[in-house]
Amino acid sequence: MNSISCSRIPLSNLYSMPLEIITKDDLEAFRRSLLNDIQDLLANNKPENKEWLRCADVRRLLKVSTGTVQNLRISGKLKSRKVGGIHFYKLADIENMLSGKRQ
Repeated sequence: MNSISCSRIPLSNLYSMPLEIITKDDLEAFRRSLLNDIQDLLANNKPENKEWLRCADVRRLLKVSTGTVQNLRISGKLKSRKVGGIHFYKLADIENMLSGKRQ
């Protein structure tokens, strides 16, 4: 059985290690910097308009269940293209269906 050894720093070495004191102002500057970085990431991560949507995307867009999407596909109200076992739906087809236009 292998034993895991914990390496411990002798107290004499702790006093010779360089210390850096962090002030409240340093923490506040770090917080502001972190918030700015997060805001930049969120601003650059805008959802793009996809031409082709998966079932989950269609469900979120229409606020319906998986079964409803399947029924729309089977009834011919919503066309899909199957690629590798996954149904893809054209965004323009969904918009046309919602506006009542024929495909």
